[in-house]
Amino acid sequence: MSVQITIIGLGQIGASVGLALAAHKGQVTTVGHDKSAEIAQAARKMGAVDKIESNLPASVAGAGIILLALPSDQIHATLKAIAQDVGENAVLMDTSPVKASVAAWVKELLPAQRHYVGLTPAINPQYIHGPNTGIDAAHADLFQRGLMGISAPPGTPGEAVQLAHDLAALLGSAPYYSDQAEIDGVMASAHLLPHLAAVALANALVDQPGWPDIRKMAGRPFAASTALLLDGEIDGLSEAALGDRENVTRILDNLLLSLQDLRDDIANQNKKGLNGRINHARQGRLNWWAERSKGDWTAVEHGTVEMPNFGNVLQRQLGGMGKLFRRGDDKSGSGEK
Repeated sequence: MSVQITIIGLGQIGASVGLALAAHKGQVTTVGHDKSAEIAQAARKMGAVDKIESNLPASVAGAGIILLALPSDQIHATLKAIAQDVGENAVLMDTSPVKASVAAWVKELLPAQRHYVGLTPAINPQYIHGPNTGIDAAHADLFQRGLMGISAPPGTPGEAVQLAHDLAALLGSAPYYSDQAEIDGVMASAHLLPHLAAVALANALVDQPGWPDIRKMAGRPFAASTALLLDGEIDGLSEAALGDRENVTRILDNLLLSLQDLRDDIANQNKKGLNGRINHARQGRLNWWAERSKGDWTAVEHGTVEMPNFGNVLQRQLGGMGKLFRRGDDKSGSGEK
């Protein structure tokens, strides 16, 4: 018997999940929903989902897994719309960059015996430099050679976490277990800060008196540095940043300190210091790409990285394997959402 997975949001991430799952027809059946009927039909045509359901609440009926592949600013309203139609023991997952907020919304809006596990995909390095938004950027192997962050609130049934583990395996990702606070801190640095830096750069120039002339000469550096402003996720940036404000303000403080150091070196004509910062940044970027393009994090430059063990994570989060979630007649689960 196959498990129904409902994918809400059929952009690059959602459609890529569906394309990857298409190779496992005997195990899963995919139902898709997108607010754009045109995108939904495109996803169906390319084989990313088995069925399209235009009615949002109806799309989750019978689903064992519900995946929200949506910008952060659409998640609360979506949860509210589907709350009473999510079946008992269903596992809700999302791919947003802020997990603590989504976990709180799930707890607030959904009935008991509906569970939440956050997913944070790190995509195949082959596609990092390509178009990164929209259904046209979807690929069946988008998650291969990458990690899938898996995080869940304390008390989450073990079977719900296992479903996330199994889904990551079907997508070709290596599972990476983390608590919500840790992954939110990581994503504030790796995901939100670059978007916010693009906002700051554009705002530092476009309203300046010299912009009428600057715009005529702006070329590749400006275009590349502000390209994230055209990213589909920019619409959810304010929601994500406010939802993770402690981490975001901390990492913005780090950025301000780094900019101040550059300013001081330039103001003081400290060429050696300035070159040192430029070369350090360039080498750091080169090192990152060498590691990221390999997709192998078991042994990096500074030693061996021990990946979290699934059993150990369950012990830490759930207090032991005895609390594993049970389906069917046994209702002795924790009742946590």
